[in-house]
Amino acid sequence: MNFGTSLCQRLNIKHLVTSTPNGRDSLPKNLGVKKFGGERVIPGNIIVRQRGTRFHPGNYVGLGKDHTLFALKEGTVKFEKHKLTGRKWVHVEPKDGHVLHPIYANAAAAETVKTV
Repeated sequence: MNFGTSLCQRLNIKHLVTSTPNGRDSLPKNLGVKKFGGERVIPGNIIVRQRGTRFHPGNYVGLGKDHTLFALKEGTVKFEKHKLTGRKWVHVEPKDGHVLHPIYANAAAAETVKTV
């Protein structure tokens, strides 16, 4: 046995350790409908938390940068599905009824004066 060759030989004693693909999970995102049809809402209440626009904002409903739908006026939530496109809309029926924007209210008042 040659001492030089046996000294240079080395066995692979240490094995590489790989990590398992399991053992981690993401935090819950709490998505979904938060206020259902017929429920009362006040301005700022979140109606739907979603990824993308599964539900589209309708009357008196705002759209956040993460596609969250929220109430703009106090009232009752109403869900609607368009018959042809299948698109789902969320509306808030105001507590005090529908109110025209001041610009349009003035125009409507001026038009009624002209016709009389």
